[in-house]
Amino acid sequence: MYEDLGSPLPPNEFRAAADAIVSNIEQVIEGKTATVRLALAVLLAEGHLLIEDVPGVGKTKLAKALARSIDCSVRRIQFTPDLLPSDVTGVSVYNQESRDFEFKPGAVFANIVVGDEINRASPKTQSALLECMEEKQVTVDGVTYPLQTPFMVVATQNPIEMEGTYPLPEAQRDRFTARIAMGYPDAGAELAMLDVHGAHDPLHDLRAVADANVVRRMIATARDVHVADAVKQYAVDLVTATRESPDLRLGASPRATLQLIRTARAVAALESRDYVVPDDLQNLAVPVMAHRIIPTAEAQLARRTTDSIVADLVTRLALPSDRHRSPYDTRTRQQQQSTANPYDQRRR
Repeated sequence: MYEDLGSPLPPNEFRAAADAIVSNIEQVIEGKTATVRLALAVLLAEGHLLIEDVPGVGKTKLAKALARSIDCSVRRIQFTPDLLPSDVTGVSVYNQESRDFEFKPGAVFANIVVGDEINRASPKTQSALLECMEEKQVTVDGVTYPLQTPFMVVATQNPIEMEGTYPLPEAQRDRFTARIAMGYPDAGAELAMLDVHGAHDPLHDLRAVADANVVRRMIATARDVHVADAVKQYAVDLVTATRESPDLRLGASPRATLQLIRTARAVAALESRDYVVPDDLQNLAVPVMAHRIIPTAEAQLARRTTDSIVADLVTRLALPSDRHRSPYDTRTRQQQQSTANPYDQRRR
């Protein structure tokens, strides 16, 4: 099971590595701890991240800071209308000396691929990412080339400016594990940013605090997290609710169910738990599912966003009766109630 990953990390080593990566990224991204931890959770869930927000809030900086915090290979692709699929995947070039074609790998052959303004490339170029994001391989001229582990695509896009852009098709959006928005910083964080970023960009000084081997072992640790049958059923119920909602003409796919569970495992590991609780699924429902669904015309006229529709479904859906206890939970009830979840925005 772990041939390509290595053995899982002990709990204390996992927590130390996770805290080091988060702290390192926060040297660049001020006041966004929950967002940074979710980005790390997506990496440990072996998924891909779509960062969607207005210009100037640090989308690309978060992607670069995450990439630089782990000593892995990193490639950046600036998506433009003239970008070709071969620029992403690679191309076979004729070598006159050997009198044969040899493959020149494209930018996708890296552990972390940062795709900036992904919706500015044509649909033909966007589709070059479909195979590598789902199957972690690239096929060129009938030959399949495996990609490295870990492999993660971190893409950014601006949802406001639509001129000269090509909206991501449903098949592309569904391959992103989660979609997050940076949001504007609060006044204190923005004031601190003036001191830190005013004269020098701290991104240039960022050094790796983990390597590819550590990240692979962290992924193995996340895979080991237990998910009870009742929690699995709750995940299926959440996704099924989107398919039956009268506000949606397209619900979440089975891939959404899988990635919801995988991300919940990673979040639980980051919270020093070896089991998933329903609250993990509740807190992840919007970032994992909202970008995969399509609202009806009536919902759009009522200005209902996909985020609000998923949030309403989470509120209405009954929780499993054993949500407060788990066969892996050794805490007392008082300790359970006093434990804060940094992903839970309802407590903020």
